[in-house]
Amino acid sequence: MMKILFLCSGNSTRSILAQALANFHGGSDVHAYSAGTKPSTVNATTLSMLRRLGINTDNLYSKHLNEYKDEHFDVVVTLCSEVRSECESKLQGEHVLAWDIASPSERSRNNAYEQTLFDINEQVISLLREGKPQHTLLTPLQFYKSLADEIRLKTLAMLMVEGELCVCELMAALEQDSQPKVSRHLAQLKKAGILCDRKQKQWVFYSINPMLPLWMKAVINATVMHQPDYIKAELVRLNAMGERPTRMATCCN
Repeated sequence: MMKILFLCSGNSTRSILAQALANFHGGSDVHAYSAGTKPSTVNATTLSMLRRLGINTDNLYSKHLNEYKDEHFDVVVTLCSEVRSECESKLQGEHVLAWDIASPSERSRNNAYEQTLFDINEQVISLLREGKPQHTLLTPLQFYKSLADEIRLKTLAMLMVEGELCVCELMAALEQDSQPKVSRHLAQLKKAGILCDRKQKQWVFYSINPMLPLWMKAVINATVMHQPDYIKAELVRLNAMGERPTRMATCCN
């Protein structure tokens, strides 16, 4: 049996859809739950769509993630960047995934809710078909190997300071002319589970995975604190960069 927790700040749409679809497709082999950091009420359109699919919605309601703080899950899935930054160290999961799925309010189509359901359904089916997530927990050796490159190590150090950065910002800070080269290193860190990303229009912003074990983040943070000159020049170039992408608040659905 696979025990899964889906998280989104409002626990009103995406995480509710994921919970319902995972239980529907998984049957007795899956126990799926959902929660949020700022739970509200389940969106009426969300419930209506699920009922039209023949999925029982009687047990679907918004709840705070603190209800599950002492429980262990096989898989924890975040569907909202706000949650990834807030639920650090509050939940236990053998695997932690960050799904990049836009909320209905972020979509311009008339069938925004239906498209959100379709995207989540594809991800859920893929997860259940594989039987386990692609990203497993890092071993200490894998973690330190991930740091054994100056581009990757400086990227992590800058992300510890800045919170999130896009490829163009990293290229400017690191004085790298090759976008594929920087993207390749980011992809390696993301595959290892060290980084998360989120899309905002044409931009992709990277940040340190909030579910990364505390001791691993402490290693990166200690590097920044005790060797501030290591990324001093990079931060100067970053701050001197013109026309940096503008961040927008993330949605809570």
